[in-house]
Amino acid sequence: MRLDRFLSMSGVMTRREAERAARAGRIFVNGLPERSASRQIDPAVDRVAFDGEEIEYRENYFIMINKPGGYVSSTKDPRDRTVLELLPERLHRLSLFPCGRLDKDTTGLLLLTSNGSLAHRLLSPRRQVEKKYRFECSRPLSDEDRAALEAGVLLADGYRTLPATVELDAGRTSGIITIHEGKYHQIKRMFGALGDNRILSLERTQFGPLSLDPTLPPGGWRYLSPDEVAQLEGL
Repeated sequence: MRLDRFLSMSGVMTRREAERAARAGRIFVNGLPERSASRQIDPAVDRVAFDGEEIEYRENYFIMINKPGGYVSSTKDPRDRTVLELLPERLHRLSLFPCGRLDKDTTGLLLLTSNGSLAHRLLSPRRQVEKKYRFECSRPLSDEDRAALEAGVLLADGYRTLPATVELDAGRTSGIITIHEGKYHQIKRMFGALGDNRILSLERTQFGPLSLDPTLPPGGWRYLSPDEVAQLEGL
């Protein structure tokens, strides 16, 4: 692989910028300055650094974000801030996109990736990937409400949801709900179908085998570990 392509695919700089950086002596390969951006390298063997910082090459990118409220789960939006704005500018070159969506006011775990085939598998309704949310609602859930959610709720558009699992806190106005699908505004619509109940707050805490990293503050992000990626690929 050419050095300039490696740097471009790593989101560090464009190929033209790589040419200028190499001529300026800012790029090192295996500890030595490299003046030619067209040099062939092996990403699995050669160590590349830019301005003293070693660059880790990834064939595909997987990023966990602790999404705060007020951001939309898209790559572009004419009105609202997008989750890509939570990442450094250099990562905007990596063709990342959200794997699924969280509502603008929903917080918590959101996966960004450049791997379209894996994202398609994870979002396929046939996979029924488990998703957990911590919720707060406007009135206590009765036993009948809980039973309805766990049996599957008939929504206003005629769709009946798959059975959910509900764990209630002592006051019965908050808890954890687990679903295996991802329809538009699904949990809000499920609670709305119970009558005069509505979601006040919603945070996704788990997506498949991934749990929200408790060390990530709102707006924080990190790369998935190789083990986490392997767990996703195993679904």
